[in-house]
Amino acid sequence: MKVLVTGGKGQLGRELRRCLETMRAEIGPIPEVYAAADVDYIDLAELDITNQAAVNAWFDEHGPYDAVFNCAAYTNVDGCEEHEDVALKANGDAVGYLAQACQACGAVFVHVSTDYVFPGTDPTPRVETDEPHPISAYGRTKLVGEKNALAFCDKSFVVRTAWLYGYEGKNFVQTMMRVGASHPKATVVNDQLGNPTHANDLAYEMLVLATTTEYGIYHCTGEGICSWFDFATAIMEGAGLGCVVEPCTSAQWKEMHPESADRPAFSALENRHLAQTCGNEMRPWREALASYFTELKKAENQTS
Repeated sequence: MKVLVTGGKGQLGRELRRCLETMRAEIGPIPEVYAAADVDYIDLAELDITNQAAVNAWFDEHGPYDAVFNCAAYTNVDGCEEHEDVALKANGDAVGYLAQACQACGAVFVHVSTDYVFPGTDPTPRVETDEPHPISAYGRTKLVGEKNALAFCDKSFVVRTAWLYGYEGKNFVQTMMRVGASHPKATVVNDQLGNPTHANDLAYEMLVLATTTEYGIYHCTGEGICSWFDFATAIMEGAGLGCVVEPCTSAQWKEMHPESADRPAFSALENRHLAQTCGNEMRPWREALASYFTELKKAENQTS
């Protein structure tokens, strides 16, 4: 089996690598079909996916692939507001180029999207058939990517996730741990609700999905809903930090940070399609977060 992982140095790309090299995720073993997989992990240094000619040349030289996992994206939500044209190339156009290359060689295409394609105005979890209506440049550009994936490759999986964190790379858990280690207090919004998602769990479900023919849109997030304030509080507790988390509203945060992009107030997703097809094995977010800290401690003990 020949596999390509774009965004290989990002937090999700690294978790896919961990799963493929060990043949296990924290949820359990990954499908045996990956046991002898030949995997290319690439990032911007190896391939600029916003250049269609470069994408085609890469596939011609290194393919054909059986499965392509696109973990590359412009994920700076505030940066997207200022540079929407750049974000559109990475989050929209590039997805189309990869999808077309997958279609040409018959590869399964697994593309990662976001809860931010929804406006967050409905206080019930969104399902895959709900109509997207993004309120930020990030959401708009990611929605273009979704459409391109489905339009250009018959074997596409669009996997929407949310509030993603992994062991490496920039994410909310790592940020809160840094803040908690150096500050007595942290202010976090308490009126934006969603689903924290462990990157290792997401990697597992993506690998399982890619072995099926149930193509289409999927929601894949940690089970359970919380606010960023709740999430931050749980992080401080799990990391054993004494930093006090103080709540604020989105309006108050916008006052303090006027350059920040608008975020959905309620962006929780329901993993309905996953449950209906290969099975929803995503862990409750608190359980996954506890596992995260256990694994961090194991890694620290091994290096000390």
